[in-house]
Amino acid sequence: MDLDAVKGSAAGDGGVAHGARLVAFSEAVMGGGGAALARERKALLEAVGPAAFVDACAVIGAFNVVDRVADATGIPLDDALRGMSQDVRRELGLARFASSANTPGA
Repeated sequence: MDLDAVKGSAAGDGGVAHGARLVAFSEAVMGGGGAALARERKALLEAVGPAAFVDACAVIGAFNVVDRVADATGIPLDDALRGMSQDVRRELGLARFASSANTPGA
């Protein structure tokens, strides 16, 4: 997996089947609105089929709600997760988001 694909600075699929399409759909779900969402929904469904499309929607929904719960409650990172995720968090620049202040120990 190429984290540059998540950051939008890599061409292609980032080592994930249909990765670029999944990123485009995720971005449309989280803020693209009307026409962009309709376009990306159709494109992803055609690319991966109905079962994988439902899976992608479920993952987006789950990550969205888990993130909101963690932000609202200030769930701290435990020592193991903090250590395992340090490089990924730094590479993605997660500290630049205001909500990172809600995660003690991050």
